[in-house]
Amino acid sequence: MKNLISISIISLSVLLSCKNNQVSKTLTETKPISKKFTDNQLIDKVQSDALKYFWDFAEPNSLLGRERYHEDNIYPDNDKHVITTGGSGFGLMTILVGVDRKFIPRQEAVKRLTQIADFLEKADRFHGAWSHWINGETGKVVPFGKKDNGGDLVETAFLTQGIICVREYFKNGNAEEKALAAKMDKLWKGIEWNWYTRGGEKVLYWHWSPSYGWEMNFPLQGYNECLITYVLAAASPDYSIDSETYNKGWSRNGTYTTDRTKYGLPLYVKHNYAEEFGGPLFWSQYSYLGLDPRGLSDKYVKSYWDLNRNHVLINYNYCVENPLNYKGYSEKYWGLTASYSRNKDGSVGYSAHQPMKEDLGVITPTAALSSMPYTPKQSMAVLRFLYDEKPNFIGQAGPYDATSINFNDWTTPRYLAIDQGTIAPMIENYRTGLLWDLFMNAPDIREGLKKIGFKSTEHKIQ
Repeated sequence: MKNLISISIISLSVLLSCKNNQVSKTLTETKPISKKFTDNQLIDKVQSDALKYFWDFAEPNSLLGRERYHEDNIYPDNDKHVITTGGSGFGLMTILVGVDRKFIPRQEAVKRLTQIADFLEKADRFHGAWSHWINGETGKVVPFGKKDNGGDLVETAFLTQGIICVREYFKNGNAEEKALAAKMDKLWKGIEWNWYTRGGEKVLYWHWSPSYGWEMNFPLQGYNECLITYVLAAASPDYSIDSETYNKGWSRNGTYTTDRTKYGLPLYVKHNYAEEFGGPLFWSQYSYLGLDPRGLSDKYVKSYWDLNRNHVLINYNYCVENPLNYKGYSEKYWGLTASYSRNKDGSVGYSAHQPMKEDLGVITPTAALSSMPYTPKQSMAVLRFLYDEKPNFIGQAGPYDATSINFNDWTTPRYLAIDQGTIAPMIENYRTGLLWDLFMNAPDIREGLKKIGFKSTEHKIQ
């Protein structure tokens, strides 16, 4: 999803899909308080709850993640069958967490993931890349916008991050698991990353359409959530980009760094259109479900861990400071990122929530929960607050997508794949480093990182 404020996966089309949607929840009475959990039990609970989005509520034909799941079963655009490419990648990693935690049977997961791989192989592809939205019943592209009816390289990158993790997880298993890993490997190797340099320009482009060519014209330039796209493009065995494309394209010839600080914390890079506080918190999550920021550096950023942790802490400090005086903001209720939102008339909208300019009094639970590797104490406080004190904010698949104490405990009984899909993987990275280890130890990823100048002390990449 893209807008003119930040090159991100936020779109006017999402806003339009919600404009006639008046469904929300404003509760003054809550359901009974659930029993108290230990921290580990509560973490298990939210991970297994988030898994339901991609296991119990998956689109039934493709078995991939729906773009949105609404408990109220109201879909204003009749898009219940639409699956999202990037969110489905997060879903693949969520399923791996489910297998590893024994929330779901390994054999059933292998069967499901094999069906997913078969669907993706037959679905519409555009020089190997998938579209942002796909019809889960047919595999055909669902236009994300008039000219956005072809390949979406960023959504494809988010999906591929999951594909590679699945490959690595099962590649040394039994015959069925090895066959699944081979299917995933084939999908990954079929993506023509270098095609999206628009004929050899030293930058990657977000879109290509068979109808409109390059008219969308979105070059991928840092800093936002798109770093993983360059990592994967560099790692591709057959369709790779060179290091110059990373240096000139993503880093803007090295001009995307900054000396600015906020709350005494260095930002390190210029967040696109959000240089004071940094962008929405998904910028420190989407590329880093597989890409491990611990000990990660290149010639521009000496510590990606510090970059991401500071980004989260700035968002946290802003919410605690609460300059717009919203009711409820505190050390246990914080986190601004893109999600469903509350319109002025009380209906459900969508916003790229971030400090000041897009702070609408709405807290998105995934913001803090998916930041647990960076801020475990502060994130745990939010998790416990939601489950212990705000059960009206909790639904079948965990915390609802958007909440607001400021507006009389407003929420909406709805979820988005891109938000719910980061919770279990990022929490698992905090607990065990599962997805980080899978992705960073993949041989092709290691070579790609070295190719564009990355080093990792955590994974011994020099």
